[in-house]
Amino acid sequence: MSTPTKLQALELIHRLKRGPSEHKGNAGKVLLVGGAPGMSGALMLAGSAALHLGAGWTILEMLDPTAAHALPEQAELMVRLASFNPQEQLAATTPDLIAIGPGLGFSALARDWLSTVLSYPKVPLVIDADALNLIADTPQFLDLLKQRNQTFPGTSVLTPHPGEAAHLLNTSAASVQEDRIAALSNLVKLTNSIVVLKGQHTLIASPTNAAVQCDQGNPGMAVGGMGDALTGSIAAIAAQGIRHNINLWGASCIGVQLHATAADSLVAQQVGPIGLTPTEVIFEMRSLLNKLL
Repeated sequence: MSTPTKLQALELIHRLKRGPSEHKGNAGKVLLVGGAPGMSGALMLAGSAALHLGAGWTILEMLDPTAAHALPEQAELMVRLASFNPQEQLAATTPDLIAIGPGLGFSALARDWLSTVLSYPKVPLVIDADALNLIADTPQFLDLLKQRNQTFPGTSVLTPHPGEAAHLLNTSAASVQEDRIAALSNLVKLTNSIVVLKGQHTLIASPTNAAVQCDQGNPGMAVGGMGDALTGSIAAIAAQGIRHNINLWGASCIGVQLHATAADSLVAQQVGPIGLTPTEVIFEMRSLLNKLL
């Protein structure tokens, strides 16, 4: 894979500008799956990002029964206990986009949901966190992902950090970091997906798009939950993009650059880098996005 070019995706944001008569259906229905016991916060962060970045509906399929039945801090989020019949639930929900992985865990129910999501046709998928580790551990899931991408090319994005990338490639995180371009190329070949390799100077590539590199970002982003915020952000932008002429590749690029730019903006305001939180970044992303419309 050749030297990546500089990521310049924020110029696409103007396409998200809404007409006076638009309704929530034009902004897309996002379904996020995860939040196993002890990890509900990951899904709540992803859901908050999707909500604040403009998704028309944000529905959380929460695997943790306690969290699913608690009054959510963000009342606009539609939180429900993940169904034991994922296929029936997806058919009833008809999402425009599915994101799976934040806090998903490795239970039988998590596996059922991942298998069903990978078999669900047409809609864009954002795959992160534990969903990536399940794919790495389960050849059948990798096969489902490849089959889906052959039938519906350009509709799946993976967002691994170096550890998850190493798991998928059966190598070490140190090896991934030693040659991030090679790791990115190998991930694209392995999965036939759009791949966002997170870390310093996040890289993005796909089977049909050459590698690009995000020059924004700072060490304050090295905190739990920051990747969950990115997942929800990409999901929201891609869901709106269905009716606003932004495909999943474009949405992934916007999400990555907006996320990193927001973190840099906060540091410039002396909010961080130490102690910078994903929630603060989500709100700053919303502010920047609206300024760029």
